[in-house]
Amino acid sequence: MTQSTFAPPTAGLDHVSVDAAGDISTVPPSRPQGPVHAARDVPIEELAAKILAGDRSTLARAITLVESRKPEHQAKARQLVQALLPHTGKAHRVGITGVPGVGKSTTIDQLGANLTEKGHKVAVLAVDPSSTRTGGSILGDKTRMAKLAIDRNAFIRPSPSSGTLGGVAAKTRETMLLCEAAGFDVILVETVGVGQSETTVAGMVDFFLVLMLPGAGDELQGIKKGVLEIADMIAVNKSDGDNAVRARQAASEYRAALNIMAAKSPTWTPPVVLVSGLANQGLDVMWEQVETHAKKLGATGEFAERRRVQQVEWMWSMLEERLMQALKHNPKVSHRLHDLEGGVREGKVSASIAVDEIAGLLGI
Repeated sequence: MTQSTFAPPTAGLDHVSVDAAGDISTVPPSRPQGPVHAARDVPIEELAAKILAGDRSTLARAITLVESRKPEHQAKARQLVQALLPHTGKAHRVGITGVPGVGKSTTIDQLGANLTEKGHKVAVLAVDPSSTRTGGSILGDKTRMAKLAIDRNAFIRPSPSSGTLGGVAAKTRETMLLCEAAGFDVILVETVGVGQSETTVAGMVDFFLVLMLPGAGDELQGIKKGVLEIADMIAVNKSDGDNAVRARQAASEYRAALNIMAAKSPTWTPPVVLVSGLANQGLDVMWEQVETHAKKLGATGEFAERRRVQQVEWMWSMLEERLMQALKHNPKVSHRLHDLEGGVREGKVSASIAVDEIAGLLGI
């Protein structure tokens, strides 16, 4: 029998390791490690203490606990987040989106590297609704961000690959809180999918950045008006070299487009900046705008109020998600859902009648 030549996904990546809990680390351990226990087997107090001490392995396993579908794991995850809540809220939360091919990963990788060089700790999270259908990628986000993947002051976490967009977002919010408790003072939340993911991410961050390409005419047609309305800044990427003139023209058109839209905040006018993630040009100026935004909105109280509103919205979003899951798994309802869906789809049952029956089965 010939020997198998199968190589694991981490083959050739010396800095990547998979621990006993199945979590991936992109930074080699600084010291020999003892037995690894899954977060579900560790007391809440111990998990919280290790996360507050900045233990990356514990953070990764705690996030796995948050992403678990098992009710007992979810209950423990909620207790952990509650225990760590007083230690959260001190990070810059920045959402980043962009049209396909805009160079989002390259820009995030370079921006994150610049920030860690200045002493920041950067966590990169992804919200990808498509991963709920495909299962996502284990190493995709990390291999796309080569600099941050080997940076001890950076942490990259792919999108949770379970549930609806609302469920993915809820898990990402809790992951964000865990990262803040672990000492990460910059949280970059990347939208990978399309559709509602941009609006969802904008609702969980302090600052929403939209990356665009030179060639404004085509791009303005290709991006939804709603995305521009929620942008706190537009950055025209790949604006170096031969693209410089086109990038300046694009920036002018984006400014004109923003000027005719209702302002998102009375305190802030979204700027349009020119950057090149690949050439590391303009990224410092771009980040200065993020910090200026926080200072201006902080001075008026708008920053704190926005976070309070977001927290209440998170509560309702999570409640809706929980109720939907309870409804689908309710034995009184589950056996009728398929038939009712089929009747509505074929036009034999009106939506209102179907809802009436489901509500009746639930006793409401």
